[in-house]
Amino acid sequence: MQYVLKTAPMIKHRSAIAQCALLIFLLTAAAASAQVMSGGKYQITSSVQAGGGGASTGAGNKMIEGTAGETAAGGPYSVSTFTHDAGFWPTTLAPVSAMPSPTPTGTPPPNTIQFSAANYSVLEALTAMTITVTRTGDTSAAASVDYLTIDGTATQRADFEYAAGHLTFAASETSKNIQLLINTDSYVEGNETFFVSLSNPIGATLGTPSTTTLTILDSGQANNNPIDDPQSYVWMQYHDFLNREPDATGLAFWTNQIASCGSDQTCLGAARVNVSAAFFLSTEFQETGYLVYRIYKAAYGNLPQAPAPLRINEFLPDAQQIRTGVVVNQPGWQQTLENNKQAFISDFAQRSRFALAYPASLTPGQFVDALFANAGVTPTSTERQAAIDEFAGATTSADLGARCRALRRVAENATLAQQESNRAFVLMQYFAYLRRNPNDVPDADYAGYDFWVQKLNQFNGNYVSAEMVKAFITSGEYRQRFGP
Repeated sequence: MQYVLKTAPMIKHRSAIAQCALLIFLLTAAAASAQVMSGGKYQITSSVQAGGGGASTGAGNKMIEGTAGETAAGGPYSVSTFTHDAGFWPTTLAPVSAMPSPTPTGTPPPNTIQFSAANYSVLEALTAMTITVTRTGDTSAAASVDYLTIDGTATQRADFEYAAGHLTFAASETSKNIQLLINTDSYVEGNETFFVSLSNPIGATLGTPSTTTLTILDSGQANNNPIDDPQSYVWMQYHDFLNREPDATGLAFWTNQIASCGSDQTCLGAARVNVSAAFFLSTEFQETGYLVYRIYKAAYGNLPQAPAPLRINEFLPDAQQIRTGVVVNQPGWQQTLENNKQAFISDFAQRSRFALAYPASLTPGQFVDALFANAGVTPTSTERQAAIDEFAGATTSADLGARCRALRRVAENATLAQQESNRAFVLMQYFAYLRRNPNDVPDADYAGYDFWVQKLNQFNGNYVSAEMVKAFITSGEYRQRFGP
């Protein structure tokens, strides 16, 4: 600490000095460690109790004079900086410990995001497991990270459901959970593993472990193909189409649609087809997965040299994002769905691909016309103007909120939904049941996809008469996901 000592008045009457004892304190480095500082500042390491009037004189080590017996002005002083204005100097020097060095502020602990464990395990079954992502260090600000499942000896085609997403930590939030869906099969294949990896941290760095290993413990039983069981078949519809665990009411209802057939094979076959179609046609899928399909269609049209607007690696993570927490008929599901739609479309409209396709310099009319053209829809004048009006008279399409609302108007256009329904229905058979793109191995092109779209169109969308759904759920490729 630095003490600023202002020189006290000299004692003017020598007779008074003669009557008083002259007390001289020589402050050396060993005693009080007083050193001359610029501007009359002195570094001291002892407590000072102010006493009688006097003066300080000398250079280097200071000679401090004072009159013994004078009333102390205060003290002891051992901390803080003070200004001595009254001409009182020490009558005592009370030794104290040396002043401690200032405690360094230190480097804040790193803000890291990592898994809570390097390994997890789960018994093979139709089930879900939860893994935890933690955040440590300075968590005073928000942060985020992406996650992705990666095949190992266990694969998303058969053993678990693909999962990818974006976790956002609010300020002071320190953990997030990821739910992973586990499937079952009748193969005896020993324990299998897959991985979940973290990437793209924002507002934090990746800690350890940033990749975790998940082990599926083999049930060790060679049973019949699980999807021959009504409940297991329905359970897989929830996993494959809605990407969630079944709610008890829905599971019981749809299982009964099949089980009520007893041993009647004709009834069983028809019931399985109808149950499958019900998941594609459900409000939950139409407002999530099918909406994602239509957003891509409106934004970009079809892929180059392809009759579809998106591929499975685009569909799965985006569909998961928009359907998170949505269970139709559960309390608050409509608001959750609406929040998800707004968040997803905002994210979609800020992606670099969309920004390049729709520069902000476009007029609102150009922006809207391009969307309808990609969608393959000729809007009514009212539909077109409603989308343009989202920009509230602006001369450019730069406003993000307006871009999102206009995109949503086109994606939710009734004509678009009707004309793409059959194509989307067939595409989802590939995505949900075969877990691949229509032109992936064993196919080399879209010939199979085109065949089933034409067949469905031929029967005006009647999937039973077209035998489209039946062909997929009885195919060897689908059945072999779960057993011989």
